[in-house]
Amino acid sequence: MSRIGRAPIAIPAGVDVVVDGSTVTVKGPKGTLTRTFHSNMNIEKNDATIIVTRPNDQKENRSLHGLTRTLIANMIEGVANGYKKELEINGIGYRAEKKGNALSMKIGFSHDVVMPEIDGITIEVPSPNKVIISGPDKQKVGQFAAEVREHRPPEPYKGKGIRYVDEYVRRKEGKAGKGK
Repeated sequence: MSRIGRAPIAIPAGVDVVVDGSTVTVKGPKGTLTRTFHSNMNIEKNDATIIVTRPNDQKENRSLHGLTRTLIANMIEGVANGYKKELEINGIGYRAEKKGNALSMKIGFSHDVVMPEIDGITIEVPSPNKVIISGPDKQKVGQFAAEVREHRPPEPYKGKGIRYVDEYVRRKEGKAGKGK
């Protein structure tokens, strides 16, 4: 049996979970998330835990077991504490600012790159070279951060670009020398 799928999910105080067949709704201080899971998975709510079981050991059900449990755990964690991704902008003249509810970045193009804030996430710009993306939905936060980073990924020679705060960029040396 799946070690991950077998583990019960603890429901923290202040979080309300409603299981309606294969649809799970989680409400907490950071927001509300709803998701419909595969109908083969059995999701049961006890007093303060959720247990996910599978009907048999077919390959598809084994694959879905741990996934379903992890997605529910991420929903509970998101509405209780939230998720955040921190991005760092490196480069001369590169900077970001928040204009209204959109992120505006000067990252070496002839125009500003403007990304509007989507539902369920918030953008903070504490300093011109730091962007914090946060929200209750782990998938939305990660996807938006990846889309921001995609506009100017870090390059290996000078390290310019947008990178995650905990990301390591392997540096390269450049050309060996002139005229031989």
